[in-house]
Amino acid sequence: MKKQGKLGIVLMSILILAMFLSACGSDSKSESTDESTKTETSTGAADEQPATDEATEKVVTDAMGHEVTIPANPQKVLASYLEDHLATLGVKPVAQWSVANGIQDYLQASGLEGVPTIGYDLPVEQVASFAPDLIIIGSESSVQNDLYDQYSKIAPTYVLGDAINNDWRAALTKIGELLNKSDEVTTALAAYDAKAADVKAKLAASAADQSAAVLWFVSNTFYIVDETKASGSILYNDLGVKIPNVVAELPADQKANWNKISLEKLADLDADHIFLVNSDAAASETVKNDAIWKNLKAVKAGNVYELPRSSSWLYSGDIAGQQIMDDVLKYMVK
Repeated sequence: MKKQGKLGIVLMSILILAMFLSACGSDSKSESTDESTKTETSTGAADEQPATDEATEKVVTDAMGHEVTIPANPQKVLASYLEDHLATLGVKPVAQWSVANGIQDYLQASGLEGVPTIGYDLPVEQVASFAPDLIIIGSESSVQNDLYDQYSKIAPTYVLGDAINNDWRAALTKIGELLNKSDEVTTALAAYDAKAADVKAKLAASAADQSAAVLWFVSNTFYIVDETKASGSILYNDLGVKIPNVVAELPADQKANWNKISLEKLADLDADHIFLVNSDAAASETVKNDAIWKNLKAVKAGNVYELPRSSSWLYSGDIAGQQIMDDVLKYMVK
């Protein structure tokens, strides 16, 4: 028994000594690592293995001068009518824009399928019911009459402002900054530009110097897009399609996303191709039988391409633009 007791004491002593030496070794290694880190930092060697930046809460100023505290990692983003940008960045919103007769159908396959809807005018009660942790608003006009104060009590609310909101690239870039996804923005824009360049080259080879117009028929009325907005910007600026006379003649101070045009004025349209977004199928049958429509250059050539109202041609954004380019390839490149 005495021998066993002595043996136990010896073993315990060895264990304590081992633990002590291990601790000393760790301290020494830690000190050595600290010194090495300091040396690498001072010499620039540490740049070879940069630390990953972690998202942090930040305070930014929006287009209306509000100082907005953006959460580090927003999980429940509400950005009504800006969903193209969210989908491009891989962000599923807490709710999606809707009107009485539908939603943005073209985005459903890009991550919005199954996302609950919210009214286009963002009723405060509906907004609160989704408990967003970040609200992004496109236009200043959407937060008039104390709406901004009501929204900001629900969640931090950032207003892009019309100057940014009317330029989808700028809007995508800003939203990417807010959501710490600037790298994703860079990748998306590079892919978009590469596709646009490819389609433009194919158009130049197959449909050089041919013009096209985009018409929207809704509520028994025609509207035409100009060269600066929505599908017009893609068609004329990104793809270099020739601008027809009626579009070129639109008064600069009267341009809107969609410009109302009478059937009589439409008679002057000399476009080689017409992309027709038909949101009023019943009334359009009567118009299509009108002599003015039948005598249009594109109609007589059989170059009218009818698109459903669910198509992307009424919208702006990376996804909308790429889908529009697919349609242009399909119809204009033979």
